[in-house]
Amino acid sequence: MTDSGDIRYSRHIALPTIGAQGQQKLEAAVVLVVGLGGLGSTASLYLANSGVGQLLINDFDRVDATNLPRQILFDPDDLGRHKAEAAAAQLKRWNPDIQIIPLPEHLERRALKKTVADCTVVLDCTDNFASRWLINEVCAATHKPLVSGAAIRFEGQLAVFRHEPGQGPCYRCLYAEADENFEDCAGQGILAPVAGTVGCMMATEAIKLIVGLPSKFEGRLWVYDAMTGASRSVKIPRRKDCPVCGPPA
Repeated sequence: MTDSGDIRYSRHIALPTIGAQGQQKLEAAVVLVVGLGGLGSTASLYLANSGVGQLLINDFDRVDATNLPRQILFDPDDLGRHKAEAAAAQLKRWNPDIQIIPLPEHLERRALKKTVADCTVVLDCTDNFASRWLINEVCAATHKPLVSGAAIRFEGQLAVFRHEPGQGPCYRCLYAEADENFEDCAGQGILAPVAGTVGCMMATEAIKLIVGLPSKFEGRLWVYDAMTGASRSVKIPRRKDCPVCGPPA
């Protein structure tokens, strides 16, 4: 770490639970953020500014006007641009000392698995079950930690899955095909700061995983209600019939 890095990250280094060694772990980390909406744009901004050495940001969508209230990396000049490329340019401005790799395409199973295999932590910031199930399955197969977040209307959710061999639960234990619906931000609406709240939490949990700090959300679902300001977390039971982490038949 350079002298300028010591100054920039001095507030991290001052934390006894992180220190210089923890900051070096962040510098050596490779983090994949899938989805650059309200969750991913917020999480990636804090991860970049926290000194994560290599940040892979994936989204095949383009910026439109409805994104601007909650997707804080983008401004009106970015309208029509690929989100991954626009986000990479912004993040590089915020922290030119780290490596930002934009992935402006839909990652199919093989490409996703190859990308995840080299990562320290994966953040699922997508907004549909098909993507979430695939990301969870690939992370489980490669034994990579996954931070999963969601936000809609006035509610946010977050869960952490370590995907250690032979252990569960995983995201598929939480939601199965029967839970799939068509609710999304476009159809249901969302309060912009709720997405930012969950995105900040996701960045925090990713950093804790990287530096080796324990998490209260491992194998648990954290639910936040912005209307009341209340939050709670519940244990996610491991499904015996889970096709991803369930015991072999």
